Amino acid sequence: MWPLYAAGFTTAFGAHGIAANLGADSQDAVTSLLVLGGLLALYDGAEVLLKPLFGTIADRIGARPVLLGGLLAFAVASALYALADSPGRLWAARLGQGAAASAFSPAASALVARLNPAAKQGRAFGSYGFYKSVGYTLGPLLGGVLVWAGGLRLLFTVLAVLGAAVAVWALLAVPVVPPLPRARQTVLDLARRLTDPVFLIPTAALAGATAALSVGVGFLPVSGAVAGLGTVATGAAVSVLAACTAAVQPRAGRALDAGRITVRGGLSAGLLLAAAGLGCAMLPGLAGVLLGAALIGVGTGLITPLGFAALAASTPRERLGQTMGAAELGRELGDAGGPLLVAGVATAASLTYGYGVLAVLLACGPLVAVGLLRRRG
Repeated sequence: MWPLYAAGFTTAFGAHGIAANLGADSQDAVTSLLVLGGLLALYDGAEVLLKPLFGTIADRIGARPVLLGGLLAFAVASALYALADSPGRLWAARLGQGAAASAFSPAASALVARLNPAAKQGRAFGSYGFYKSVGYTLGPLLGGVLVWAGGLRLLFTVLAVLGAAVAVWALLAVPVVPPLPRARQTVLDLARRLTDPVFLIPTAALAGATAALSVGVGFLPVSGAVAGLGTVATGAAVSVLAACTAAVQPRAGRALDAGRITVRGGLSAGLLLAAAGLGCAMLPGLAGVLLGAALIGVGTGLITPLGFAALAASTPRERLGQTMGAAELGRELGDAGGPLLVAGVATAASLTYGYGVLAVLLACGPLVAVGLLRRRG
C-alpha cells in the first residue's frame, strides 16, 4: 500500500507545489494573469478529460501497468522543463504532468480497492486520502522552498526524481493484479450505472466537499485580508483547514470499518459540517475565518474516505478503474465549479453571499440524496 500512498502524495504535491509558485518565479513564461490562468487550468483540464479514459484502460489491461506508466510519464514530463527553461517547454511539461496524473491517480484508487477486503476499505481510503492531503498541504510550502533555493527548474527536477522513484517502488512492491473478466458493456449500460444513486450520491458528495475545500483555500485568505488580518493569520487558517482534512480521514475510515458510522450518515454529516463552515466564514474577523476553516476541513475529511469506500463497495470489481476515473472527474468539476460559483455571486453581490449560496447547496445535499433513494425505490 505504501507506494500507492506515495502516488497519491505525488499527484497532490505536483499539482499544488507548482501552481502556488508559477507566478512567482517564471516571469518569462507567465507574462500576464491570463497566461497564468491557462497554465493553472492546463493540469486540471487534462485530468477532467482523461481520468475516465485511463480508468477504463486500467480495467482492460490492469491497474498496475497504468499506474507505472503514468508515474514514468509524470517523471518524463517534469524532466522536460527541468532540462531546459523555455515557455513552450513549461506548457508542454504542465500538460504532460496533468495527463500522467490522469493515468496513475484513478489506477492507484482502483488498486487501493482491489488490494483490500471490503471490511478494510474505509481504513485504506482514509490512509490514501491522508497522504494525498499531506501532498496538498506541503506542496506550496516545500515548493516555495525549492523555488527559493534553485528556481522553478529545481522544483520540476525534484518532481521528476519523485515520479521515477515512486514508479520503481511500485514496480518492486505492488503485486500484479490481473484484470477481471468483463461482460460486454454498452453505452446505455454505462449511462445507467453512472446515473444510479449508488454512484451519484457518493460522487456528488465528493464534488461538494472538493468545492468547499477549494473555496476555503482560495477565498478564506481574502476574507481575512478584508478583516484586516495579516498574511500569517490567513496562512494559518488555510493550514488549519488542511490539517483538519488530513487528520479526520483515517479516523473516518476506521469508524466506517468498525460500524460506528454509516456511509449515508457520514456523508450527510460531512456536507452539513462543510455547509456550517461556509456559514461561519460569513462572520467577520479571525474567529469566523478559523472556525470556517476547521469545519470545512472536518467535513471534507469525513466525506472523502467514505465516498470512495462506498463507490468501491457498490462497483463490480472488473469496473473499478472506470468508476474511480468517473468519480475523480466529479471531484475535478467540484474543484473548478465551487470557486467559480462563489466568485460569480461575489461579483454580483459580495463574498459573504457567495459563501451563503454554496452553503445552502451543500446543506440541501442530504435531502436530494433521500429523494434519489426513494425514487430508486
